[in-house]
Amino acid sequence: MTAPVSLPLGPSPVRREALARRIRLLVGFTIAYNVVEAVVALTAGTIASSTALVGFGLDSVIEVSSAAAVAWQFSARDHYVREAREQRTLRIIAVSFFVLAAYVAVDAARTLAGSGEADRSITGIALAALSLAVMPFLSAAQRKAGRELGSASAVADSKQTLLCTYLSAVLLVGLVLNATLGWTWADPIAALVIAAIAIKEGANAWRGEACCAPATTPAGKAGSDVCGCPAGCTCC
Repeated sequence: MTAPVSLPLGPSPVRREALARRIRLLVGFTIAYNVVEAVVALTAGTIASSTALVGFGLDSVIEVSSAAAVAWQFSARDHYVREAREQRTLRIIAVSFFVLAAYVAVDAARTLAGSGEADRSITGIALAALSLAVMPFLSAAQRKAGRELGSASAVADSKQTLLCTYLSAVLLVGLVLNATLGWTWADPIAALVIAAIAIKEGANAWRGEACCAPATTPAGKAGSDVCGCPAGCTCC
């Protein structure tokens, strides 16, 4: 009888370090881009009294905090130290989503109640279009590396970046409708969509539902993955 073949659990140590370096680079770019994005969006949103644009800028600030938490986690060179920091990083990301949702929802409700109308913002439209072009690729690259590494926090942060893609699309539609048709209500409605998406992703991050990089047990049988997901899970 042929003896069962033992397969390694997850990527090799060398591959893990390569993936960790890639995540650090992606997170660094995310932080730099979102700092610029936040400054432009908050400035343009304040000038135009745009709730959605200010919310988008705040999302950029929160995305910086989320990415900074992942950068802190992956600043550790030891794989087991990074794993030990995983849960705390996920909680920081989750709280970031909830803070964004709370602010945007309250401000959008205030605007819908008649506390002010947003002016058109060409700068906001250009920023939303640029982010819509950049963010999907950045999110996909980090999600791929995070899934292979088995890092729930890296995948959750990639979802924060993916949320920025959704926000960019929603924001772009709202700003264009306001600028071309004078539909001022489109701005706070877009902001409420942003809040709803943020709550959903925050809940997922809090529960740790962000990672499924299936590992194998000896003899090549599927087992629970490195994040503790059920066998065969493909949640992301």
